Amino acid sequence: MDPIELEIFKSLFVYVAEEMGIALRRTAFSPNIKERKDYSCALYNSEGLLVAQGDHMPVHLGSMPMAVRRVVRSIPMKRGDIVILNDPFEGGTHLPDITMISGVFVENADESPFFYVASRAHHSDVGGIAPGSMTLTREIYQEGLRIPAVKLVEEGKWNKDLLSLILANVRTPSEREGDLTAQLAANRVGEKRLLEMVAKYGKEKITLAMRELIGYTARIVEKRIEQIPEGTYKAIDYLDDDGISTDPIPIQVAIQKKGSSLLIDFSGSSPQVEGNVNAVFSITLSAVAYVLRALLPEEVPANAGILSAVQVIAPSGSVVNAVYPASVAGGNVETSQRVVDVLLKALHQAIPDAIPAASSGTMNNLSFGGINLETGEPFSYYETIGGGMGGGPLGEGDSAVHTHMTNSLNTPIEAMEYNLPIRVRRYAVREGSGGKGEKRGGDGIIREIEFLQPMTVSLLSDRRKFPPYGLLEGEEGKRGENILIGKEGEVALPSKKMFTVQKGDILRISTPGGGGWGKAKQDPCCRPV
Repeated sequence: MDPIELEIFKSLFVYVAEEMGIALRRTAFSPNIKERKDYSCALYNSEGLLVAQGDHMPVHLGSMPMAVRRVVRSIPMKRGDIVILNDPFEGGTHLPDITMISGVFVENADESPFFYVASRAHHSDVGGIAPGSMTLTREIYQEGLRIPAVKLVEEGKWNKDLLSLILANVRTPSEREGDLTAQLAANRVGEKRLLEMVAKYGKEKITLAMRELIGYTARIVEKRIEQIPEGTYKAIDYLDDDGISTDPIPIQVAIQKKGSSLLIDFSGSSPQVEGNVNAVFSITLSAVAYVLRALLPEEVPANAGILSAVQVIAPSGSVVNAVYPASVAGGNVETSQRVVDVLLKALHQAIPDAIPAASSGTMNNLSFGGINLETGEPFSYYETIGGGMGGGPLGEGDSAVHTHMTNSLNTPIEAMEYNLPIRVRRYAVREGSGGKGEKRGGDGIIREIEFLQPMTVSLLSDRRKFPPYGLLEGEEGKRGENILIGKEGEVALPSKKMFTVQKGDILRISTPGGGGWGKAKQDPCCRPV
């Protein structure tokens, strides 16, 4: 295909996914989706191969193709059907992430879908033992409602029995119904835009453009891999613990580069653990895809071609390829970050001038809820909190941002206080938490929340024991801290904990800074700058 025409189609495909995301955000009910942008949208060809994605959440986008392929292989779809799933063992990530998949039919209803569109959004409660569905658990059953791949909409009609079943198992059914409807609307927007493209250009040209884009990305990936020196590069990093045991959890990788391909082997990583930091294989694959994409020029499209020259080995039953019925809520948010860290640490040995120091390495998950004493209605809230970005060859790390596998925003104070019985007492940059270096690491965040009534709170965080590493003699970033301030004063909390608070209690979360890159310069008084 003509390169200029291919570039036009690339932009068209990407904006289909972007417009899906805009529709989802505008029509969603929960602050988690509307304000934090905790959602992702993408489109796929008839085989279920990723063609284009919006600028959304890397941890969603790299794993969603497994869910789409699961549906393509096993569920016959008719015009107007929408399949829903959140099962981590069928291509999901963790239970709060609900995926909707629609087939796009070009001609008569007897044909198979010509394209697929999909949206994935994090719902702030899907049941389980605590509000927010992101707390300490030992098995998948405790984490909430698990939905296999089933049709929520069949030939244009809602499966009301299934919807009723879902809403009966969550704490905030009105909000959940609103967010599910928003996802449906996003899929309809994607379907409409693709059909408009078919009407204008014809399905043969669109099919060709999709194939050419995937092939183009694959060729660029192979050329980038060829630039990496031949050899095997190993690294190890650790999660603090799983919240049940205090033992650190090793994640180990060996990257073997040969020609224009990579073999990425996670053998030697910890067996799956009792707590919920287990990652299913789709999460690990997603982290690999993210790291590879980060090595490419910005204009290269992100699609199925990213992983075409890569083989990933993740032993079944390990913390990076957990099997049923492992608890997995934290694998999506915490273990994915550590997989990125260990991959970058290994690649630094091969291409040191291209790899930044570690970023904060945690999503600092906070969830809480209960019964609102003023309205009598249940409430549930979930957010992630940013940290410091690692310094690197391109410059100093940014402060107070979400990095790597999350691309969300911090919830605005106004949205939190309007919707919830809490008060944000402090929201500031954690000055000095970034590691010193030629390129300093970015600083983390301090967030203090006062609870205006009793409720249940859950923390799921990391990098409280093992700080973000620096590179090339750069210093480590500061570790995070969780402090509960009550009548008895300040109490240090572990990285992962479920607890109750009383009216007036304050939770202070100080997030890690990023690592420094390069040796810090000296000022005239011989002190690091």
